[in-house]
Amino acid sequence: MTDPWARPPQQPGPPQPAPGVAPTPTGFPPGSAPGVPPEEGSSLPAKFKKLFSDPLSIGLVVVIVVALSLAGALGGELYARSRADSIVAGVVECVVQDDATASFGVLPPFLLQHMTGHYTNIRIETAGNQVREAKGMKVHLDINDVRLEDTATSSGTVGSLVANISWSTEGIKQTIQGAIPLVGSFVTGVSTNPSAGTIELEGALGSITARPQVVNGGIALQVQQVTGLGFTLPRETVQPALDAFTATLTEDYPMNIKADSVQVTETGVVSQFSTRNASMPKQTEDPCFGVV
Repeated sequence: MTDPWARPPQQPGPPQPAPGVAPTPTGFPPGSAPGVPPEEGSSLPAKFKKLFSDPLSIGLVVVIVVALSLAGALGGELYARSRADSIVAGVVECVVQDDATASFGVLPPFLLQHMTGHYTNIRIETAGNQVREAKGMKVHLDINDVRLEDTATSSGTVGSLVANISWSTEGIKQTIQGAIPLVGSFVTGVSTNPSAGTIELEGALGSITARPQVVNGGIALQVQQVTGLGFTLPRETVQPALDAFTATLTEDYPMNIKADSVQVTETGVVSQFSTRNASMPKQTEDPCFGVV
């Protein structure tokens, strides 16, 4: 016979936290919730502490930070270098009236060169279509040790500048036809004689043989022979016309740039111009420099 005053048996309840441990909202001790592994109940700072206590993890973090820093610096370097190349090429294109490319030296980094105002070397090359009025002319320019420094008379200095110029026979013909009065109207072709160092201006009524030479820091075409044109074009008329023509192309360059050499090849004429330890002009009226 059961006792009517006895308490009914109690159902098991959730486990009670140990003395001194605050109960969680679920009523379970920390890390002991049903279905939750003990690791997932651990605190976030503990995870970071474990991460940075592992040498391999530390090394990976350092590598990632360095890689991101290098990527940022490289991106800035490439952008600045590309921008500078475009600006210089744009100025050259405007000056020579032909397509051009420009590139700055790899070392030191361009950003450092720009901050110090000291550019180790700059290379410029034109497409070879023309250099202003000179058709078929191509220029390869090497500029070294450029230092920007504003003074009362200059904007900086150039350690050395070397320009290698090639001029094709077809370009010489087209240029002479359009630029030299009288002589140009007779010229129908141009050929070269490398062994003799001469070029021949050919026409239907005769020919003019001239030797390219360095004269007073420029290039001159010295008339060697006039054949078949005596009655229509006296020799006394030919030489002054050629002198005026070459003077407009090769003389009065800035920064004391002078011709060093000239050579006749199978395909035309090549020459070299250069200057050293030159001061850059303080101001220029050339509108091409307004694109900078």
